[in-house]
Amino acid sequence: MALRLKIRTLCGALLVASALAACSTALVIPDQPYLKSARNHLYALRQWSLEGRLAMSAKKDSWSANMAWQHDASVEEIKLSGPLGQGAALIRLTKAQVVIDRGGKGVQTSTNPEQFIEQQLGMAVPIHSLRYWVVGLPEPGVSFFETEAGFKQGQWLVAYKEMQSVGNQAMPRKITVMNDQVRLKVIIDQWTLNDIKPN
Repeated sequence: MALRLKIRTLCGALLVASALAACSTALVIPDQPYLKSARNHLYALRQWSLEGRLAMSAKKDSWSANMAWQHDASVEEIKLSGPLGQGAALIRLTKAQVVIDRGGKGVQTSTNPEQFIEQQLGMAVPIHSLRYWVVGLPEPGVSFFETEAGFKQGQWLVAYKEMQSVGNQAMPRKITVMNDQVRLKVIIDQWTLNDIKPN
């Protein structure tokens, strides 16, 4: 009888643990439309991080990488595993400077971030704008117009193909960013949102 009770207790604990694990997984929202007006409060989000994958393609080149991105109000840290030649690279970006650290293969610095990253990747990447686009927002202070699935800003079309539930927020899961020369695909597997205010 005592053994049976222990087995039941153990089974119950396993079921609870499984349920909790399922609750912590982000849920895909296949029919959730992108609405910029419902996201304006995210401009006040000072800290967030994501883990996912990035694929870039141009007419003569393409590559893909795992991506881990940490954002706070003063610096972006983007770790890419696989591109820029071999191994992993850490990109540290502030308003005035970019640093690319390839581990034992050296550190390079530039005060012209977007031009420098284009030289390293062989493709133009709107890195300052992308900080807003991955959250689902146009870059502030730059004109844009909304489309059915996102918006167009500058020469770039940003489309949110799939959203996911993160707490009480609908956050991007699949994003396409493209112009006439370059196409970026971003898949975000995990979001962490800090100091967010309810919408």
